[in-house]
This record gives sequence, structure tokens and C-alpha cells, in this order.
Amino acid sequence: MIVYFNIFKSALFISALFFLSNITNAQDDILELLPGSETLEYDENTGVHRLIGNVNFIYQGNKMYCDSAYYFQRIRSVRAYGKVHVNKRDTLNLYCDSLYYNGNTKKAKLWGNVRVIDREYKLTTDTLEYDANKSQALYRHGGKVVSTLTQEVLTSRVGYFYPNSKNFFFSREVNYQGNELAIQTDTLQYLYSQKKAFFYGETDIQAEDADLHCESGWYNTESGEGTLMQNASISRDSDYIAGDTLIYYPDQGVSIGKGNVYYLDSTQEISFNGNYAYSSDSLKYSFLTGNAIATKIMQDDTLYIHADTLYTSNADSIDIMKAYNGAKLYSTKVQAFADSITFNSSDDLIELYTDPIVWSNEAELKGDFIDIYVTDSIIHRVNIYDNSSILMEIEPDQYYNQIAGKNIVASFRDNELYRARVNGNAITLFYPEEEVSTDSTFTKKRVGMNRLYASNLRVDIDSNEIVGINYLEEPDGVFYPIEDIREGEKFIQKFAWKQALRPRSKEAILED
Repeated sequence: MIVYFNIFKSALFISALFFLSNITNAQDDILELLPGSETLEYDENTGVHRLIGNVNFIYQGNKMYCDSAYYFQRIRSVRAYGKVHVNKRDTLNLYCDSLYYNGNTKKAKLWGNVRVIDREYKLTTDTLEYDANKSQALYRHGGKVVSTLTQEVLTSRVGYFYPNSKNFFFSREVNYQGNELAIQTDTLQYLYSQKKAFFYGETDIQAEDADLHCESGWYNTESGEGTLMQNASISRDSDYIAGDTLIYYPDQGVSIGKGNVYYLDSTQEISFNGNYAYSSDSLKYSFLTGNAIATKIMQDDTLYIHADTLYTSNADSIDIMKAYNGAKLYSTKVQAFADSITFNSSDDLIELYTDPIVWSNEAELKGDFIDIYVTDSIIHRVNIYDNSSILMEIEPDQYYNQIAGKNIVASFRDNELYRARVNGNAITLFYPEEEVSTDSTFTKKRVGMNRLYASNLRVDIDSNEIVGINYLEEPDGVFYPIEDIREGEKFIQKFAWKQALRPRSKEAILED
């Protein structure tokens, strides 16, 4: 039996549940009808209430409007159709074409042009599920969230929305657009109170001054702070950095990289690899540790520098890199070893400190301190200071042409040593060759050893052979026939042939 009521003349109290609220006591179950509805039908057999025409009622302070509604008393559920509008205590408005709510499970589903609007956000989707127990809204077929305050926009295929905390969780084709910020990712969780976006999956971020990439991590949409993990990278102007983990503090101008760090400065054509990196924009310096190696692209060669720690600074247009603790340098045409190495790219100057050694072809240059002047891959000059020496092996473990003195200026042509100027306490020890005739042929033979002393001298060199010596004053010296050379006379003072320290490849500079 169906009973009809005129809603304008009566009110009905129904034990219904409004899906945006939770049950607290029996009194909260009261649904108050308001003037506006045209017809109420009640089926005594099924216990179904039907409200038709401009339906308007209040539940727990929440107002609901629709064209028609059904209340299933036995299963405690509500269905609403046509221009559904729910107002929750004047703080949240919900719109859709139709709605279903199960009072037993406290779950609801909304269909058609769904919109959820509060004072800060607007959520639009085609279909929305709501769980009052969890205060959780879910869309599965595409949705959009717009900030009414900041005009931020986020879209995704799947989204979870928590109205109480205003937190979000999105997956599949997630796109975020904000003020000078764009994010594309597979899965994103946004914590409103912290203004943090957490990424899970392939993620690309376009910020105001940088492009970022990672497979997991987080980013603060207000401060720009973030931690990028797994195949992380940041590209900015001419700079590119990648690593297992990248941490960025924009307010401090500080960047930190951890694990397999790679940095490229395309302007200077120099790159860095290491396990830990720290960079400060405000202080204009950075350092790299853990198998740290710098790579400088040159005209027809590549220069590699390795040390325990690499430090770079850029101030007053002067670019300086310093390598500390067991520094090594390798290129195909020059190699070096020292406790520390400094490279000034503005002056094309490489400085070596504490027990430095430089190798070029078969020449070994040593001193207390060494300067190398190089442009592109061409060595022009090597200055050796205090306890200076140049050794050239002419017969392995047997004979060495040797030059020593207080300071030496070594000149290079096409990366080959061709002249050395010795200033102060100069000594040369070399094995001249003579042509020896045997029948109809001529052969070269080392006939002895010259040991010469002078205050200053110039030595001309060709293919490791001393081919000429010029003295500024009369030298003092002695010649030893080859058979009369005593072992103690074969070497300059503090002679040490250190080819074992010479890096023979770019991989070798990483070896202890």
C-alpha cells in the first residue's frame, strides 16, 4: 500500500544517514524535511520512501537538494537523482547527477558531473566513491583537483581525497600544474598541511629554473625543497647533476648528492663523478668525495683528475678546482701525481703540491712544487721549483739522462719536451751516442757518461736524448768511459725512478 503526503503541510522524521557524517547517537539519525518537496510516497510493504520534486532536507546540520530521492528503511540506504547538491555545514558543497548511500556500510557512490567544493579546493570527476568510516573519497576514471586559492591544478586517472586533512593520493597519468611548476608522475601523494608532494614511479618536474627527474622522492610546492631518489637528476641552464639521491634546499642555495653522483658543467666542458657531493650557490663552491674524478674535454684529448676530495669554486669569474689527498692526473699526453692538484681554468694553469711528479712521453719531472701551463690539450711549459729534476730513461734499469738544479723551466712543443732551462746549481748527467763504423754499416753506441756542473744552463732535447747544452758560464765536468762508470756515479743525488706511480689509463687513476 502506497501512502501520499503533501510535504508543504507536514514534516517527516526518517531514520536515514547522510553519507558525509558519522553516527553518534539515535538523535543524529533524524532527517528533517524542509518545505519545497512536492510529493512523498511511502510503500508500507517494502518500507521505501520516495520524495519527488525539489527535494530539500537537513541531516546533522547538512542540507541536501535533489529532484527525487528514495529511502530504503530496511537496508538503511538512500538514492538521490537529478541535480543533487549536498551542503555540509556551509564549509563543503557536493554536486552530482545521482547518489547512493548505504547506511550500514557508511559508503556512498556518486555518478555524473561530480563536484566537491570547499573553501580551498574543487574536485571534479565522473564517478566518486565515499567511505564515511575513513573520510575518504575515491575516483577511478579520471579526476581534477583545483586549488581555489592558488589556482594549482592536478589531474589523474585514479585519486584518493581525504576531506578532513585535505590530503590526496593519485596514480596513473598524474599531472600537476602550479605557479611556475609542473609535475608528471605515475603516483603522487600530496600532504596539504606540509605542502609536500611524494612521488612513487617515473617523475618529471619542471620548476621555474630547473628540470628535475626521479623515480621516488618528495618536493615542497611552496619552498621548492625536495629529495629526489632513484635515477635522480636536475638540469639547470648549463648545469646537470644526477645521482642515487639528490637533496635541494633553495632558500639556502644548497644541493647535496649521494651515491653515483655525476655533475656536468657544459659551459666549462667539465664533469665530475663521485659518491657524495655538496654545492652552495651563495658561497659559490662545491666539493665531491668518494672515488671523485673530474673530466675536462679538451681540443684533441681528455683530462682526468682524481683525488679523495675534489673542491670547486667560482668567484669573480675565476673557476678553480682543487684535488686533495692522493691526487692523480691523466691524459694521453701527460700524467701527474701529487698530494694535491689545483686547476685554474681561467689561467689554463695546473699546480701540483707536495711530492709532485709529471710524466710526458718518457720524461719524468719532479720537484717540491710544479706549475703546468696548458691550453686545450697542449702543454706549453712546466715550471719546477726547488729540488728540481728531469729524468729520461734510455735503457731500462740501466741508463738515464738526467737534469737537476734548484729551479727548472721545461718547454714543450706538441706535448714533447724539447728544452729545459736550469737556474741554480745545475747538473746534467747524460750518455752521449757516437756512430761506430763496422765494415760497411754505421751503428750508434753509448761510449760513456758526461757529468757537468754549472750555475745555470740550457739543455736541448730530442726524443729523450740531450742534443745540446748551452752554458752561461764555464762548466765543470767529467767524462767517464762506459766501462769505467762506477755504480755510485750513474745517478744524481736523490735519484728515484717512480714509473710505478704513473697512471697508464683513466681507469688506473682510481687505483690505490
